[in-house]
Amino acid sequence: MRHLVIRYGLALSFVPLLLLRSANYLAADEPRIPNQLNPWMVAQVWKRDVDGPIVELGESGEFDDTHIFAPCVAFEDGKYRLWYCGSTGRVAERVFHLGLANSNNGRNFQKHTANPVYVYGDSQHSVLTPTLLRSSDGKVMREGGRLRMWFSSTHFAGPPLHTLHETFSENGIQWKKPSESLLANVYAPTIIKDGKLYRMWYTDVSADPWLFRHADSADGRHWQVRDKPVLQVGQNWERGRLFYPTVVKADGVYLMWYGSYWKQQSRKTALGFAVSLDGLTWYKNPHNPVLRPDPKRPWESHYTTSQSVLRMPDGSWRIWFASRKKPPFVNKYFAINTAIWPGITKPGSTID
Repeated sequence: MRHLVIRYGLALSFVPLLLLRSANYLAADEPRIPNQLNPWMVAQVWKRDVDGPIVELGESGEFDDTHIFAPCVAFEDGKYRLWYCGSTGRVAERVFHLGLANSNNGRNFQKHTANPVYVYGDSQHSVLTPTLLRSSDGKVMREGGRLRMWFSSTHFAGPPLHTLHETFSENGIQWKKPSESLLANVYAPTIIKDGKLYRMWYTDVSADPWLFRHADSADGRHWQVRDKPVLQVGQNWERGRLFYPTVVKADGVYLMWYGSYWKQQSRKTALGFAVSLDGLTWYKNPHNPVLRPDPKRPWESHYTTSQSVLRMPDGSWRIWFASRKKPPFVNKYFAINTAIWPGITKPGSTID
């Protein structure tokens, strides 16, 4: 087995608990959390329930043999489909295309035989951080029988500009040509249809430090961006940038998992969690980061970011995320993994 891992089975370890409320990670000026959001401000114990990566680098010469990240997962007709970005070559020359993997249970995936299923088309621009249109609860949503996907694109060897594009597909395999640029400086969007309004949260990469903005649209093509960022670096564990916001709505509350560099852990990233009543004013979990790299699992010992999150029928949550192994970072991302969190059951508690 490549990379000295076992593909499937029960996980041998999981994220260190660190359940104490961590005053070291709280910013001094963090706002008071509304009472109705307090049930979500608990420690999240994400358990890895697979022994190895669920999607790995491709064999030498395949489109995804060097870099792999940004899973986008949909559950339809009893099946899980996971689109992901893969590329080959040196970091500075990489061009990402879209791959697809399929699963019956969300843990055991097989790559589609005709990968990649989507390319930008000019041999220069990458297809990055895909997101599907979802209803507010995170379930995939079709329009006119078609899947609607947005993604960020850039030419890594050219000007440092990320632009938002969209495409459509009936079967998730054949996709329409990318649209023109819909919005500039957009990376890692997440889009839901909330009533009649399309709402997008994304990473603004126009300047450092990266931060999150919100935009809304009546049609998913013409976007109005709010002037004020919705989330910035602030908690004491966060360093440098925020990236990869994933937003869903549960029980009337907006939930966001997001990534940042981990200040206390050199050359590592982790995932934080924030909640909101309106999708604009966010409150970060005092137990952040909630999903951390696991040094006992070498394929995910340093990065755990670029994630997709779905709520399961039993109320639990499953996350799919990309990871890096230890330096040297030859692979921008090295594998795709999964974990499950039982969720909250009543104010101030989690399911054990």
